[in-house]
Amino acid sequence: MARQFVLKREPIQEVSRLSIDYRAALNEQQLAAVTADRGPVLVVAGAGTGKTRTLIYRVAYLVDSGVRPEEIVLLTFTRRSAREMIARASALLDGRCENVRGGTFHSYCLEILRRHGKRIGFPNNFTILDSSDAADVVDILRLQIKSRIDKKRFPRKRTLQGIISGARNRDETVQEYLEQRFPQFMEYLEIISEISAEYGRYKFNHGLMDYDDLLTQTLFLLSEHRDVRNIVAGMCKHVLVDEYQDTNRIQAGLVRMLSSVHGNLMVVGDDAQSIYRFRGADFRNILLFPKQMPDTTVLKLEQNYRSTQQILDLANHIISRARHKFDKKLFSDKTEGELPTLIHAQDNRFESRFVTQVILELREEGVALSDMAVLFRSGFNSYDLEVELNRRGIPFVKYGGLKLSEAAHIKDVLAHLKVVENPRDGVAWNRILQLIEGIGPRTSQKILEWIEASPDEPFQIDESRFSPMYVEKIRALFVMLRSLVSTQLTVTDQVEVIVSYYEPLLKRIHFDDFLKRTQDLEHFVGLAESFTDRATLLSSLALDPIELTAVDVDPLTDDEPPLILSTIHSAKGLEFNTVFLIHALDGILPSAYSAGDEDAEEEELRLLYVAVTRAAERLFISYPAVQYRRFSGQYFAKQSRFLDAIPEKLLESGSLVEQESPFLAPEPEFPRLPEANIRPDNAAAETESW
Repeated sequence: MARQFVLKREPIQEVSRLSIDYRAALNEQQLAAVTADRGPVLVVAGAGTGKTRTLIYRVAYLVDSGVRPEEIVLLTFTRRSAREMIARASALLDGRCENVRGGTFHSYCLEILRRHGKRIGFPNNFTILDSSDAADVVDILRLQIKSRIDKKRFPRKRTLQGIISGARNRDETVQEYLEQRFPQFMEYLEIISEISAEYGRYKFNHGLMDYDDLLTQTLFLLSEHRDVRNIVAGMCKHVLVDEYQDTNRIQAGLVRMLSSVHGNLMVVGDDAQSIYRFRGADFRNILLFPKQMPDTTVLKLEQNYRSTQQILDLANHIISRARHKFDKKLFSDKTEGELPTLIHAQDNRFESRFVTQVILELREEGVALSDMAVLFRSGFNSYDLEVELNRRGIPFVKYGGLKLSEAAHIKDVLAHLKVVENPRDGVAWNRILQLIEGIGPRTSQKILEWIEASPDEPFQIDESRFSPMYVEKIRALFVMLRSLVSTQLTVTDQVEVIVSYYEPLLKRIHFDDFLKRTQDLEHFVGLAESFTDRATLLSSLALDPIELTAVDVDPLTDDEPPLILSTIHSAKGLEFNTVFLIHALDGILPSAYSAGDEDAEEEELRLLYVAVTRAAERLFISYPAVQYRRFSGQYFAKQSRFLDAIPEKLLESGSLVEQESPFLAPEPEFPRLPEANIRPDNAAAETESW
């Protein structure tokens, strides 16, 4: 029997012997988290309590204590977040922190699969499908069984792809997922299950992976191949996970796998801010962590550095109603401040006029537009306000819109790069072939079959096989693609070649906004300069898409940074001097879709908590009393049930009156009402300030 040698753990240095004075830089709760001993640690970090700062100091502390930075893994939900934390840790300590392995779950899994994917049958050069490409594959499979379905009753391609993805993210069967979320499609359970299975086979046979595969295939690899797991986990002496409340079951399983050798796992998150159930996030991951990981140390961060105590008192009261939670109470040294205010508006127009007027008054007082935010449950809740803001000349930006790599013209360019990188990528081939005038889905499929039959020479052309109508255009495409393979071009040069070929096609397809789209192409060419090879560029854009494009947002004519309009979900993690939460109506917040589902309604409560805790100095919550419903006309709406029975010492009530004559009388149950005077459109008189 072979001898076994046990490598002893290196002792962590005492705080007093380290390079940084951690005691001076951190409060007591943060210090306890930063200097926590080995083993599993759960840090329950309330809103605004310095969660990111704590993680940064934790990274620096581990390196400062002698842990090799290459053996520290920092997992976040955006690569930008990981990069910024590592950069700040490096500035705090020294350049050693730059070698910490930081990234998203998807990017880290991609790294593992590139190295070990062959163990489960995938080539090293597999292509990543984005959600749109994945839906296109599903649609191909859907069309193959069209004779067995009723088009009007069968889910469309994006819904179908969402069902397949949702089930996998939640580690559920298709049947379980349909029963809970799409019972109307249960009659097609067998067919949907067949498509789901065929979708997996299609990807495997064509060397493709979608976003879900990056997680599920990595978990499968580590679960089934112990030697690979020991190699991968052996390199992860300390695993740090940010925003743990937003993980799904697969990600939670991956975290346990990565920490299986050394056992040093710190997860940081806030159960009260778990609001991404619709993306597959499982609230139970953070709640059950102490049970799943024996001997877990649970630490709390409760000192808030963002909001006044008045805002925190309201937030604490709101979240106290949650049934499942870690008990914590946020507190602040900012004890002086205004009470949050609940505004009863007559209708949408009154609500919009109120918000606009207060924004203008605060701007006059010196509060920047960009330090104010209007939050809402759903995008359509702000339509009336957008009209009023435009009328009053207030610049604003609304969070949302397409990401750069999701814009059609950028996806076209990427598709050309994808077929060069992976000639078996049928989705990309279909996309670029159908850009050619005269080629539709059927012709494209025939060409693709010919390409697949000649795997050794995918970019050679047999002109006799093609119609004279488009043979010249196909020849031009293949000549261009061969030039990318046969020469030593940089990534930037490759993109330039593709764009030069593509611009005439773009002008024909998108003539109306051709100039705007060419701005994006110029942006994309410049972006390519930061990548050393084609594969890295494709992987990076698939995992970390860039936000708005020139097509999505017109440039502002004013140099003033704009007001922020955002859904609550998009505003998570941000903070503003002043926050307006509009349309706080029952049926909106909580959503009518949460009715009868206790877990869903409790997430809606957490959504309100997230909105409230975005505010630093001022918080206005408003709701319009009169709404309009199609076919029914006007009806009286109710304020959110979450706002019922909140003591006036926590939430001050206010009503709106016209400047010259009362339009809305004060409600009798409100004994003291600060009144916001609404200026008539043609009035120039000053209004009473808040």
